[in-house]
Amino acid sequence: MELKKTADGSHTLFVPELNETYHSIHGAIQESQHVFIKNGLHYFNNKETISILEIGFGTGLNALLTLLATESSSQMVNYVSLEKFPLPNELVQQLNYPTQLKIKATQTALFNHLHSCKWNTNTPISENFNLLKIEDDLADFQTTTTFDLIYFDAFAPEKQAELWTAEIFLKIYDFLKPKGILVTYCAKGEVKRTIKSVGFQLETLPGPPGKREMIRAIKN
Repeated sequence: MELKKTADGSHTLFVPELNETYHSIHGAIQESQHVFIKNGLHYFNNKETISILEIGFGTGLNALLTLLATESSSQMVNYVSLEKFPLPNELVQQLNYPTQLKIKATQTALFNHLHSCKWNTNTPISENFNLLKIEDDLADFQTTTTFDLIYFDAFAPEKQAELWTAEIFLKIYDFLKPKGILVTYCAKGEVKRTIKSVGFQLETLPGPPGKREMIRAIKN
């Protein structure tokens, strides 16, 4: 795995075996902020408690941005994240998100805590942010918990086709509360058709830098 800088200066990771990066080369922070925070988290600004399921903890960027976005609010965040292959600590320590975001030392410590806290154990990261990292993949994951919001941040369909099937999206549909939403950076025609086929109401929104569109899907 190789550390790479994206167009906004923030890091992503390149996986040679897949010829794929963890984040957009057009800007890792910009992409996550646009797709998952602006068009996902902020959809629920008026909700006192929000439950989030993230598909792909990866670099921890989405979790960090969610933590920062809710840090000064009264909103309680219960954040569950799936990751089959956690990153080694030596790679995590090289990620430049705290520098690029110009966050305080206390916030950088929270970012490190997101990564260093135990897997498969519910952990209070801050007063209003609870994290449960689960070392599992989506195909095997089972839960009785339902969620307001799903960050679908899997590798692209051509790299990880098994996670973009009707069977998977039906499973995700069942994980959501009524009127819950899924957001993802991918807006390919085949993905749109698959998501609609399992019952979602589909919204096609302007995409982040380098992408024309993104998807927000609402559980009817």
